[in-house]
Amino acid sequence: MNILFQTYKNSFWKEIILLFLLIFSITFAHAEVRLPRLIADGMILQRNTELKLWGWASPKEKIEILFKNIVYHTVADASGRWKVKLPAQKAGGPYTMTINDKDIKDILVGDVWLCSGQSNMELPISRVLDFYKSEVDTANNSKIREFAIPLKYDFNAPAQDLSGGAWMAVNPKNVLHFSAVAYFFAKDLYQKYGVPVGIIRSAVGGSPIEAWLSEDALKQFPSYLERVKVLRTDGYMDSIRARENKRSTDWNVTLYKADKGVSSATKGFDNAYDTSDWGTMSLPSFWSDNGLKEFNGSVWFRKEVDLPASMVGKSAILRLGCIVDCDSVFVNGNFLGTISYRYPPRIYTVSAGLLKEGINNITIRVINYSGQGGFVKDKPYKLIVGNEEINLTGKWKYKVGAQMDALESTTFFQYKPLGLYNAMIAPITNYAIKGVVWYQGESNTDRYSEYESMLSSLIKNWRNKWSKPNLPFIYVQLPNFMEVKKEPSESNWAMLREAQLNTLKVPNTAMVVTIDLGEWNDIHPLNKKEVGRRLSLAAQNIAYGEMHVVSSGPIYKSMTIKENKIILSFTGLGSGLTSDGELKEFAIAGSDHKFVWAKARIDSDKVIVWNDDIKQPVSVRYAWADNPDSANLRNKEGLSASPFRTNE
Repeated sequence: MNILFQTYKNSFWKEIILLFLLIFSITFAHAEVRLPRLIADGMILQRNTELKLWGWASPKEKIEILFKNIVYHTVADASGRWKVKLPAQKAGGPYTMTINDKDIKDILVGDVWLCSGQSNMELPISRVLDFYKSEVDTANNSKIREFAIPLKYDFNAPAQDLSGGAWMAVNPKNVLHFSAVAYFFAKDLYQKYGVPVGIIRSAVGGSPIEAWLSEDALKQFPSYLERVKVLRTDGYMDSIRARENKRSTDWNVTLYKADKGVSSATKGFDNAYDTSDWGTMSLPSFWSDNGLKEFNGSVWFRKEVDLPASMVGKSAILRLGCIVDCDSVFVNGNFLGTISYRYPPRIYTVSAGLLKEGINNITIRVINYSGQGGFVKDKPYKLIVGNEEINLTGKWKYKVGAQMDALESTTFFQYKPLGLYNAMIAPITNYAIKGVVWYQGESNTDRYSEYESMLSSLIKNWRNKWSKPNLPFIYVQLPNFMEVKKEPSESNWAMLREAQLNTLKVPNTAMVVTIDLGEWNDIHPLNKKEVGRRLSLAAQNIAYGEMHVVSSGPIYKSMTIKENKIILSFTGLGSGLTSDGELKEFAIAGSDHKFVWAKARIDSDKVIVWNDDIKQPVSVRYAWADNPDSANLRNKEGLSASPFRTNE
């Protein structure tokens, strides 16, 4: 019996071991392949160029790729990395690709553009609905897709993969999240060529150019590399975060406890609330215009609105322009929402039933952390119910909640050198692209003197990383912004635009001028469709070889002096120079280099500039200001002339 049992036991364990070995062999015969985030369902591959597919697996694992009935093989290296090259593909799809046991579905082949920069590239369609709501409501195009790369930074080494993201096709819901500039750029290209267009959006609001340069590119700018060394110090960033988080928490807790209006808000702020001791302020305006100079802390605002019966019982939209810095909004004591920083437009939905016939009240708590707080002018302030609306500008009641010392600014590590390149560009350099669209510069206006060399380095740097020495690179020159000045003056924004203009020396680049598309009170102008169209024209010219396409406005070339006049010559004439009325924004100077406004007129393909009081002029400036809002020199194709200055 013992012998039988022993025989049975040995047989049992042999079977278990054999089963385990079988499972083990099957598992490792088909070890799971890991793919980068970009290589996923819905991806668009670049047409007419060699393609790279890559990923990770077990060391020495065999990789088999099936695409369009052709099989490609490779083997993972000792570290588990693998890469396969596919021959150039024609535009088309949808296709399915199988990599070992993974199916990647709904693949298109077309043109892929990397769209990068700061907030004006990041800005989503949802922020520009005032201009494009009807167009967005009908947006449906599965041939235009975007992959939005999430914010991440890394100062230690180039990341191997992205932290997230997925390909999304255009439909009324998805398109709200698309970069507005990139979407209109892609849409225009699709209408022109009829091939799928993929957008890889890698943009971070407020980011300076140095954050997008690789470590080897930063060697040209050693002071920035020194900053990186500090950031790599163990515990350095954690200690700063902890200190700043505590400071911010303490500030807000102190404000909350000191603000007597908070307890009133919890009681509902009903119409019976007594505001007899509140002051009066005309809105929109900044607090400094109303006796609250350099005030930091919280201020409460309240306005009573008399509604007719026709506006009651329906949902409504409350537009409150833009507010500096943070707001919390109540209607008839009901909390609607809050926005924590200045730039987003305040668009609040008022649910049906909250409004009543007769007197209603709108109450806003505004917190200003530092600098000038208040309500931005020339923005919409109104209550909209269906086709009716009530203007909310004018007199509001106000009362200080609590005054505080200014809150020190927070360290934004994503703005430091190298970090965004490592985390948001390095992982995608294997992915073939048609070209780059770049919209950035606002965050470097205080360091304009280095911008030309940094932008030139970035272009060279990225071309090297993609192994494409002539990769098309198209960028947006900064638009007009800030208050208009009455007299000619110096301008960091003008100097930055000049640096961008000078970067056209780099081969196979194009610059889109937007000096006529800005808004004085918004660093994020809404007219992104025209920016996208102009980018498309530039792409047609330098990336698609359509040299007949007029893609640039007039660019200053040279000048001659004849008596008391300066005669200017230009490239980018298109069908000829034109303007809407008298030419504006020209200034002229004599040997003292003191600029005064000048008269100017178009003479065939030249512009003649003069001032009768300057007998021996030496220099001219055009649109040389933060906001030259009257600049009107363009070509007959409607493309604006770039701001410029002649020899000084």
